[in-house]
Amino acid sequence: MKDKYGLSWQIVPARMDEMMRSGTPDQIARLTQAFLPMKKLDIAALKQAYEGA
Repeated sequence: MKDKYGLSWQIVPARMDEMMRSGTPDQIARLTQAFLPMKKLDIAALKQAYEGA
């Protein structure tokens, strides 16, 4: 998302923030590997990666 000054902002969903803060190292690693290639965050896919599904 870009603001009126041309600066880019990344909006992080609250659920993703919660998973990153409360997950085990393995869960966080899976979550990170899932979201890095995404152009748009897919919460359902991130949740599956977090849960190891």
